[in-house]
Amino acid sequence: MKLSYPKICQEKLGKIYITVYQNSKRYRLYSSKRAGKDTYPNRFFGHERAEKAKIMAAEVYNFLLNGGVLNKEKKAKRHMSDADYLLLTIKQKRNQGLSEKYLKTLEFISQKTQEKSGGKKINQKTAFAFLQGYANPTSFNTLKRHVKALLRGAEELGMQRVCLNKIKNKKSKAKLHRTYADVGYVLEDIRKYNYNLYLCCLITYGCLLRPHREIRSLGWNNFSKDLRQITIEGKKNKSGKNRTVPVPSYIQKELNPKKNNQNVFSKSQKPYNEDYFKNLWRKYKKQTNIIQPGQTIYSFRHTGAIEIFKRTGSITKLQKAMGHSSINVSLTYLRGLEVTELKEEDMPMI
Repeated sequence: MKLSYPKICQEKLGKIYITVYQNSKRYRLYSSKRAGKDTYPNRFFGHERAEKAKIMAAEVYNFLLNGGVLNKEKKAKRHMSDADYLLLTIKQKRNQGLSEKYLKTLEFISQKTQEKSGGKKINQKTAFAFLQGYANPTSFNTLKRHVKALLRGAEELGMQRVCLNKIKNKKSKAKLHRTYADVGYVLEDIRKYNYNLYLCCLITYGCLLRPHREIRSLGWNNFSKDLRQITIEGKKNKSGKNRTVPVPSYIQKELNPKKNNQNVFSKSQKPYNEDYFKNLWRKYKKQTNIIQPGQTIYSFRHTGAIEIFKRTGSITKLQKAMGHSSINVSLTYLRGLEVTELKEEDMPMI
């Protein structure tokens, strides 16, 4: 049978594989391991996954063209311990160019879960015992996600599957960010310290965007030509929906547009890392005495929300301005900020 070039296919859930025929037998391959290579497209995402699939198809085709035979994939040796599988998984992830911080987190998880298991098989009880050491919901949920990623990688190598379905995420309690009484005074003080931090806080207040995700990732291509609007794609904001917000004139005056593909803050195509504004804020707080306990960058967003509600009295307008997926979220938001919706003259008279 004539050798044909492997066909790249995709499952409904997004996994990519290739189909190829050899000796009238059809093979479905998710990696180029059987061709003696080490390309795993499904360890990547988006455009990069598609590019890796092309590389895998080429590797398999060249292998067959040179007389190679697609034997059955050998299963991982059963004598490997769970610790071996975890170490091998981390080694493979290191080759994927992931951040050192993330890799150290995986190494920490590997070490602690092994300690909890006492050198025996890792199971759901072991994972839960490790996670129980974290009372903070955010830390618990983040580490749970990393545990799942580590175990999933180990399972792909042959480790026995560990089901974590019974370990539920912890619900975070609403955090009250104290608002600013004199927002102009605070903003001017921040401007003197660092202009990027000032611009971030100004847009957080005036456009009610989220600082660490939406604002940090802003490029000049998110702004309209007249700088009167900001448009953010659904994949870049919390609600998952496309969002357009007006830009007040006092923010427009502060903008100095560059190339369309440039990030507003980094002046390059790539935005600063997720901790950029957190670190700037922490350093700013250390050298000033005007920030009160409970006041954060998010306090500018909350202060702006109260201003909109006080001026419009419309919960619907507030919902749109905040980018909340549900009006119930906005109602909870106002209750948390202790906004008085009833005035004295609204109360029953005698």
